[in-house]
Amino acid sequence: MSPELFEYLSQLSRFFHVLFGILWIGLLYYFNFVGAGYLKEATPEGKKDVLQKLQPNALWYFRWAALFTFLTGVYLLYYVSLIPQAYNVGISLGATMATIMFLNVWLIIWPNQKKVIAGTDDAPEAGAKAALASRTNTLFSFPMLYFMIYSAHINSGNDPLIVNGEFGPGWTAYSLWIGALIIILIELNAIFGKMRKWFESVKAVIHSGIVLTLIFALLVQYDTSLAEWVNSFFVSETNAAPNVESSE
Repeated sequence: MSPELFEYLSQLSRFFHVLFGILWIGLLYYFNFVGAGYLKEATPEGKKDVLQKLQPNALWYFRWAALFTFLTGVYLLYYVSLIPQAYNVGISLGATMATIMFLNVWLIIWPNQKKVIAGTDDAPEAGAKAALASRTNTLFSFPMLYFMIYSAHINSGNDPLIVNGEFGPGWTAYSLWIGALIIILIELNAIFGKMRKWFESVKAVIHSGIVLTLIFALLVQYDTSLAEWVNSFFVSETNAAPNVESSE
């Protein structure tokens, strides 16, 4: 493949990635900010009409937009990995959250929403599981979108994971592993936990999403300072430890 064709396909993939991403996240916000509130207040007839006519159609666009956003994103990650020092901590954390969000759609939200639409005996329980995963995706969407923009324009404290085809300094960055731990803990709650007060309501999930974004932003931006503080802490602890041999 010629370099010109490869570059053109990469730009085309970027366009479709953004297009499908807008559709996916837009519907995610519709379900969480508008649809869920309406279903709580709707009459039985209105709720039935939404579940039987609107919801299946919206969920069709929702899940397929998620899939194509993910697929175009995988291609873009490959493209970015070929650019010197471009595959950095920010992109890695953002891509991790986006991948988990995609899996939540296909493995949790959609299977449980099918039960809600069909009105099965376990529909209430299925609806709660879908709502929890959807709220988790909404929470993840804030820092995920931040990293999609940040990592492409700001390099300060954003160490590359790949340099000239080899592992870069980003793999030893505290921000990468602390960020990964935060992501894992939030997702474990989506799978095994319950709806928490800090993201149960629309206002709460927006506030929590902004706070989570700030936490990730500070982690990545000041990773070097964090590493220096941790190293100095352990050095001071080592120096403070008694030297048994010299005392004898």
